[in-house]
Amino acid sequence: MAASRNRLSADLGERVGAFLATRLALHERLCVALSGGCDSVVLTHVLSRLPLAGRLSAIHVHHGLSPNADAWADFCARYCRDLSIPLNVRRVTVGLGAGEGLEAAARRARYAAFADGAAGCLLLAQHRGDQAETLLHNLLRGTGVTGAAAMPGERRFGGLRLIRPLLDVSRSEIESYARQHGLAWVEDESNGDLSLTRNFLRHQALGLLSERFPAAESALAQGAANFAEAAALLDELAELDWTRAREGDAVRLVVLRQLSMPRLKNLLRHRLRKLGWRVPVAARLDEFARQLQTAAPDRHPELLLPEGTMRAGRGLLRWLSEK
Repeated sequence: MAASRNRLSADLGERVGAFLATRLALHERLCVALSGGCDSVVLTHVLSRLPLAGRLSAIHVHHGLSPNADAWADFCARYCRDLSIPLNVRRVTVGLGAGEGLEAAARRARYAAFADGAAGCLLLAQHRGDQAETLLHNLLRGTGVTGAAAMPGERRFGGLRLIRPLLDVSRSEIESYARQHGLAWVEDESNGDLSLTRNFLRHQALGLLSERFPAAESALAQGAANFAEAAALLDELAELDWTRAREGDAVRLVVLRQLSMPRLKNLLRHRLRKLGWRVPVAARLDEFARQLQTAAPDRHPELLLPEGTMRAGRGLLRWLSEK
């Protein structure tokens, strides 16, 4: 049994080290997002054992939503002190946007804190179970291929590179590592609230699926990886169409009208994501694409979005930012 535990520890450290080795520059500075929960505690512990001396720090986001939030921040401070890792505690105010739930608002505030308080490369502790939940959640919202790709192992967020080294690691492996090393962590009382979508998917939906399909978590995560490959191909196609249609920061309508409807919508979605704009619901994008392809020369279709407007006129489609 002891040999098995030792292999688990070595295996997880080696897997994370190998994952990072292909993605990090030799002297790149790293910051790990530390909530105090089991997943982030384990990732921080694994990172503390890699040869990252002087390059690793941690960030904890204090949302102020729980009466235990101060205790969680204190726990993270003690943990990082024991591991000799500098910690940055960021306090945020979670305000609900229009049509936004508490989970989404907290996530938005958290990522804004990451963008402001971390530098270079931010490591996140989402694992294979989180990936499966994200895929299910997105599919139930009627997502497209990009949403079905769930969480990428690496992506850019403003000036940050977000990296998720545990996406191929199961929840049980993480918990086993924590027990093996005698690690303590905090429990967020909201994790038991089944009115929250993530908790319902984790404790109810995925639990039932796993009873019938024991490999459900792994299969869903693999499905997300397959969708990610398809999304990458669609992005390559959109870049080809953008290059062909581009005129400065606009695109020529005469070229857009030569594209099939799915290909036109793919280009529009790709451009919005590149700009950092939210992609509208399918019905609105469908109607705007139809107008682009059929509007008479004296018509100027436009689509108003929170970040700006897509507007056609004088033979071009432009993206006009509100900022």
